[in-house]
Amino acid sequence: MGVLTGKSAGTLIVFVFSIIFVIQPYYIPVPIRLPYMKKKGIPLNLTTAPIIAIAILWAAQCLGPSTIRDGIVGVEGVKPYNILILFFSLAYMAITLDVTGILQSAAYWVSNKGGDNGWRLYFYFYVMLTLLSVILGNDPVILSGTAFLVYYTKVVEELVELPWLISEFAAANTASMVLFVGNPTNVVICEGFGVNNAAFTAYTILPFLACNVACFFALATQYHSPKHLPKKITPTQLDVKSVLLDPMGALVGSFLLGSCLITAIVVSFFGVDVWKITLPFALTKFAWDMIWDHIRFKTGRIRQANQKAEKTLEHTVEKDKEDRMPKPPMSTAATAVPSRHGTASTEGKTMETDTIRPSIINEKKSPSPVGTVSEASTATSKKSQEHFPTFLTALPRLPFALVPFAFSQFILIEALTRQGWIEVFASWLVKATHRQIHPTIWLVGTLGVILCNISGTNIGATILLTKVVRAADMPPHTLRAAAIALAIASNIGAVSFTFSASLAGLLWKTILNQKGIQITQFQFAKWNSLPLLVMTVVGLSIVSAEIAVLYKGASS
Repeated sequence: MGVLTGKSAGTLIVFVFSIIFVIQPYYIPVPIRLPYMKKKGIPLNLTTAPIIAIAILWAAQCLGPSTIRDGIVGVEGVKPYNILILFFSLAYMAITLDVTGILQSAAYWVSNKGGDNGWRLYFYFYVMLTLLSVILGNDPVILSGTAFLVYYTKVVEELVELPWLISEFAAANTASMVLFVGNPTNVVICEGFGVNNAAFTAYTILPFLACNVACFFALATQYHSPKHLPKKITPTQLDVKSVLLDPMGALVGSFLLGSCLITAIVVSFFGVDVWKITLPFALTKFAWDMIWDHIRFKTGRIRQANQKAEKTLEHTVEKDKEDRMPKPPMSTAATAVPSRHGTASTEGKTMETDTIRPSIINEKKSPSPVGTVSEASTATSKKSQEHFPTFLTALPRLPFALVPFAFSQFILIEALTRQGWIEVFASWLVKATHRQIHPTIWLVGTLGVILCNISGTNIGATILLTKVVRAADMPPHTLRAAAIALAIASNIGAVSFTFSASLAGLLWKTILNQKGIQITQFQFAKWNSLPLLVMTVVGLSIVSAEIAVLYKGASS
């Protein structure tokens, strides 16, 4: 066990405080409100708190340049830069694929298949979101799916948003455990425990299936009342082709993403860093986006696709209005402008047009609050958006906040390691489990779910527990069991009590706020409690059974 000192205590205290501000952001009051500030104060949040913590620890000589270097370059086979390049490469391909409208088309198709049966439609959407999240990961699906469900539940007046949004969030995060690229935490586990990428899926596929089915039954149980999910709804027929703005882009994007995933799994058997595969595919996709958008712009295809989508949207909304009770006349002005600010009204409800418009081409620019953006620069920006809509629509959707946060977490946990805390935590783990397989599965899995809520997102929890388990010097079978339990926990742990349990949760909350839907922390925790509890028990039970079969006769 490492020797703890005053610097050790100080490092842990600063680390804990940085986590508190990640979970609950705080603004330090300042007398002057600067133009870039959304609120009157300096923010302490997911982006700034870990960086400030590093600065404080450096000033106090609790960490030095070598700790920062190891937190960026990596130690013991875990390479943070590898993880981030891999994640952003795949995120770019998935989000640009979404921009083509293929996810919205899938949602329209499922809606039409659901017909007038509310429960059947709920199940169909759950299955669709699960399948998409397995392939694309949770973030692109939450980006597109959340916006669509807000739109859909406003069009179909018998529906309330909450059951659909909670279902989408649970399905997307649960499904991200299947492929090693589905979540950054999966990549941390594969690298930290030396798990082959294909083997990762082989280990997680059964727990995923069990968790996915159990989660749906838990959701169905808590939303059984007709006030949450009516048995009969007024069907709304939607034109599937209308939102597929770029069929060729969807075809090429699907081919590149699929080829990338297959190649990445194959090369993992040969010990090749996966980012060396995913980055060239992402650059190829970027080159295609720029060339194809230029061709579409010159030939007028972009304008034609958007005009078609606008007309179809207007027709869909007007038809829906006619099929229902008489309502006040609906203005078509909002549907004519493909802007995130455009709205259409249906019985006093607000319907945001970009929820079914993946490509925002002619977005209206609001005046700069401080008058620093000239009309010329605004016109240039609009022209660029019209010329290269795929890249410029996808760019702001990329989770850039992940970069400073992830590197900061690696650095802070490396500081805990050097101050002796990881050895202390590892010794506690050994005393609690005696390095036995099944106690380790349940303890690491349960701790993983809990720490997702209280250690600054599931990324921080995964990095911390990976370090602790490795330091515990477990036998090979127990080490592998701990890795799989942590993989399950880090994904279902996002379906949790705090929005900050995952970056996906923070993204989901932000989108809903932009759409004018307020879900409180209490509501989020209340409706996630049963699915989380059921998935934790079922998922870890399957891991225990799986490991027992694979390593029959091994007790440690």
